[in-house]
Amino acid sequence: MVVVHTRGGLTRYENGDGGNQLESTQLEKKKEVLEMGQHLNQAIYGSLFTAVLALSACASSDQGKSTTAVRPAPSSAAQARAGAPKSQALSDNNLPGGQDRSSLDALRGGEAANTLPDSSMKDLYFDFDQYNLDNDDRATLRASADWLKKNPSARAQIEGHCDERGTNEYNLALGAKRAQAAKDYLASLGVAENRLSTVSYGEEIPVCRDATESCWQKNRRDRFVRSAGVKGTF
Repeated sequence: MVVVHTRGGLTRYENGDGGNQLESTQLEKKKEVLEMGQHLNQAIYGSLFTAVLALSACASSDQGKSTTAVRPAPSSAAQARAGAPKSQALSDNNLPGGQDRSSLDALRGGEAANTLPDSSMKDLYFDFDQYNLDNDDRATLRASADWLKKNPSARAQIEGHCDERGTNEYNLALGAKRAQAAKDYLASLGVAENRLSTVSYGEEIPVCRDATESCWQKNRRDRFVRSAGVKGTF
């Protein structure tokens, strides 16, 4: 005979050894459920604690960054208002507007492609059909190198020019050699090559158009176009 008792939500079956075994099994299952609940609560609390620690660490890191951040440099306008010195290249009286006018720009504007008398980089002049440098040329280039060294942000494009005698192709090649000769010598004096560039106009942009030797002499030249160092100004 089986007697059923209900107490506190626990159903008890009494039937000899079989009834005792059934009660023991249900108790074990309830104990397992309770233990699983405890483990789940511990896992949840552990995850929450880890998340709180991580957020605290991030806040501390951000606070540390904000206190050690480098202040941005003042703008050029602010420096000017404060009386801060500008770049020598930009403030040089011989470099108005930050750069010289190239011979091509002068030609397009209907102006003569002349170098100003007070320019810091003087023109070089060559003998007929020559591109080698003489002593006067080297002295002129040494003065130009000194100016470039004192103005480290400045760059220079070297224009090679020829007189009208000879073919266009030959004079373009000759102008390129004249410009390259000046660039090589400036580089040998310590001017970085990446601050120098060359271009040849051959006979296309003369400063004098008379068919005389004195006029041709003026056209066989290297001309230097200075800029403040901004790419694309040549």
